[in-house]
Amino acid sequence: MGADPVAGGMTPERSRITVAIVDDHPVVIEGIRSWLATEPRLAVVATGEDPDTVLAASQPADVILLDLRLRGRMAIDKVTELSGAGRRVVVYSEHSDPDTILAVLDAGAVAFLAKQEGREHCVDTVLAAASDRPYVPPALAGAIVGDRRTDRPVLSEKEREALLLWFQSMSKASVARRMNISEHTVKQYVDRARIKYARAGRPAPTKAALLARAIEDGLVRADEIGN
Repeated sequence: MGADPVAGGMTPERSRITVAIVDDHPVVIEGIRSWLATEPRLAVVATGEDPDTVLAASQPADVILLDLRLRGRMAIDKVTELSGAGRRVVVYSEHSDPDTILAVLDAGAVAFLAKQEGREHCVDTVLAAASDRPYVPPALAGAIVGDRRTDRPVLSEKEREALLLWFQSMSKASVARRMNISEHTVKQYVDRARIKYARAGRPAPTKAALLARAIEDGLVRADEIGN
């Protein structure tokens, strides 16, 4: 199945949230597309079974809905790759055991959605992901509540690097130039760190609070901030 860059003939306005759906079952894609079509703020701009083909076929989507199992293999490495590039990835899957969900979050996904959780949770999760707000559907809530690991969030190397440069009094535009990425991607790294702390029950809504959390957890050292 190839990419469908104009999914359903829809021509989204710039103000609408754009979504790409990656799944290797056409019936699932059509079902999710029909759910998202009930929300006028959302526009599906590409669909298909191969992430690279889908994402190359359209404008950059605000949110990527990614099936975790594609063509017989788990795609956690693709979650890591896309998240590392600053993309908002919502993973949805029939594999909703806590270990899988936590692995997906550690890989950088902004949310996990179990396939059986239905239209309302799907729409609300996508809307929240697009605005970098935490949204916790039932399967994700169960995994977080049952998580007996440390409450220190796992940040990617790119997230940590962006935070460190930002904490060193660089503007996000300067951080973007230093890391050779877009300012939007820098903002996503910072926002993802905040989301991870919020999920861990340790919210950090301000820069000062986020710095304090990062130092507490050894993600950055106090002497690095003065460099």
